[in-house]
Amino acid sequence: MPHRIHPTALIAKLTDIEDSVRGSILEIGADVVIDSFVKIKFVGGSGDITIGPRCYINSGCVIYSGNGVSLGAGVLVAANCTLAATNHECRFKDKMIRDQGFAPSKGGIVIEDDVWIGANSVILDGAIIRKGAVVAAGSCVRGEIDAYTIMAGMPLRQIGIRTA
Repeated sequence: MPHRIHPTALIAKLTDIEDSVRGSILEIGADVVIDSFVKIKFVGGSGDITIGPRCYINSGCVIYSGNGVSLGAGVLVAANCTLAATNHECRFKDKMIRDQGFAPSKGGIVIEDDVWIGANSVILDGAIIRKGAVVAAGSCVRGEIDAYTIMAGMPLRQIGIRTA
């Protein structure tokens, strides 16, 4: 299935976008910038990847489609972040993890408008990052983050709030 990429999107030549074998769709909005060495991989589910207008995905990031990834408008993703909307199944000790497939969906990843994700952060299946939130560098997100909060760490904790 062909990708839907807006003509004003700027995708670096060294970006690696794989084709889906399950019919998932990649949609990239207007004025998006995707830097070199970003990997977009369709694996672990049949979810689509939607990158809204004016997003910037910095170098070294990996986005796994899994159960779906949605970025709103104006999302900034710093270098070396991983968005993994899927999980390996690992319950059965009598079977190698590699042979167990993928765990049930936790809802994919939803990142609303005007979010900043700091370098080296990991966003996992089931994460919802509400409008205007900031995720500090090196953080791991696996649940919901309230709008306009500033979150940091592993485990994730609120360190501030955007005001005025």
